[in-house]
Amino acid sequence: MSGIAASAVVVAFDATIVSTSLPQVAQTLGDMELYAWVGTGYFLASAVTILIFGRLGDLYGRKPLMMLSMAMVMLGSVLCGLSQSMQQLILFRVLQGLGGGMMIASTFAAPADLFPDPKRRVRWMLVTSITFAVASGLGPVIGGAVTQALGWRAAFFVTPLAALLGVITTWRYFPWIKPVRSASLSLDWVGALLLTLAVGAPLAGLELLTGKGHDGFRLWGLGLLCVGGIAAVLLAPVERSAGTPIFPLRVLQSSEARLINLAGMLSGAVMFILIFYIPLLLQDGFGFSPAHAGLLMAPLVAGTSVGSIMNGRLYPRQSEPARLMVFGGVLLALGCVFTLTFSAASPAWWILLTTSICGIGLGFLLPNYTLFMQMLAEQRDVGVASALIQTTRALGSAFGTAVVGMVIARLSVPLGVTIGLVLCVVMSILVAVVCTQIRMKNVNRS
Repeated sequence: MSGIAASAVVVAFDATIVSTSLPQVAQTLGDMELYAWVGTGYFLASAVTILIFGRLGDLYGRKPLMMLSMAMVMLGSVLCGLSQSMQQLILFRVLQGLGGGMMIASTFAAPADLFPDPKRRVRWMLVTSITFAVASGLGPVIGGAVTQALGWRAAFFVTPLAALLGVITTWRYFPWIKPVRSASLSLDWVGALLLTLAVGAPLAGLELLTGKGHDGFRLWGLGLLCVGGIAAVLLAPVERSAGTPIFPLRVLQSSEARLINLAGMLSGAVMFILIFYIPLLLQDGFGFSPAHAGLLMAPLVAGTSVGSIMNGRLYPRQSEPARLMVFGGVLLALGCVFTLTFSAASPAWWILLTTSICGIGLGFLLPNYTLFMQMLAEQRDVGVASALIQTTRALGSAFGTAVVGMVIARLSVPLGVTIGLVLCVVMSILVAVVCTQIRMKNVNRS
């Protein structure tokens, strides 16, 4: 679990530590219209790899993937810090995203390998969730402080230090659990290619289609949307006929699994719209320093640990634990409504309280998504089931940051962020409504 926790820290830093640095990055490197791609590129790369590497972990074991992913994140972070243009930064963020997707797929499935009994696993998954949430909360604060003291480039060198500790801990303590599998196992390369296209092409096409650019970019965008649609149509029959499918369709057989992934996608969009664009509003719109903005953002993600602890305490007492997710969706919607009141004159305590409410709401949602998917899946599919919910969250994150970034590029930062926050309110309400339809039995009850 120490190796898993270290990986969770790296994943959290990788995704959040640059959020308070990006406004200065855009000012230094220019190309403000590419601002959204720094976040979208990362989440797009993560989204197309999480499912594939989740399945590979089921088939070949997770320890090698955890080690390789941390090495890729370290390399990507260093290259980001050395970037000379927004195009280079986006390219290296994509490399980070590939490593981050591999790490997410391994980290959140690993507790199921160590603790097959869900009654024990729910307690240990709390460790992972809290570690991830605390590191996510520290990420914007550290990123803002380092950026203000040493410049934005230095912020990219924090993650490699955390990853180095993760490599040592994982290599020393995490066991190499080799799954029992057929000797004639063959990897489903066709399914992997179709899955990559079905997930990645529409997101890239959407960015090209609606962003600023000439007609050639829009034609490419339409083409990518068509490619993604065709790949999605072909994926199902290919996976049904594959001996060892990269994405076994049985993980989505139940209506509960489909609803959980829908809620996860919406939650991912809300979480990262808040993480990426509230700091932009505070700095570009209200004139706050990076360190000040990072401090005010800390409760948004750190509050997730408080919500996770409360969720873990209340979970065993619930005959229908999905009620906790309904509460989390309502709380998240309330917090998003409060963010619409932010102005340059808003007192610090009000911003801190609002971001705390959003974080606590997420704490009642995110851990339960993973736990419920693992409970619904067969043991042989627990990795791909865990990866699926992380993929849908990454898809939501990529879609949400891309759409709001496009609106900002076409309008202005204050108006674009306001529109994004209104979308967060709507999506949070939809999460609560969707969760009312999920029927799950408590693992601690007969």
